Amino acid sequence: MISRHWSCRIKREEEGNYVKYLKEEVLPHLSTLDGFLGASINRREVGDFPEYLFISEWTSKEAIRAFSGENIQLAVVSEKAQNMMHSFDREVRHYELIGSV
Repeated sequence: MISRHWSCRIKREEEGNYVKYLKEEVLPHLSTLDGFLGASINRREVGDFPEYLFISEWTSKEAIRAFSGENIQLAVVSEKAQNMMHSFDREVRHYELIGSV
């Protein structure tokens, strides 16, 4: 299993819209993709902007590639989402699960 980690900082006035977008558009879309296992949305306060960490779980790098394109290191961020953001990671981090309890 591979986990894909990505973060962004949201304009405070857009936070409600961003959470709605994730729950009503992004997660339902990801749920239709082969190899997608699930995701978590994490939030913390960082200075003037709330920061969101999105962690998605995938069966393989090949499954991620089918979603993201050939360069799986590049973030997939829609223009709609970018308009709600103060800043975001241009690249993602991948971790291979080697154990859990």
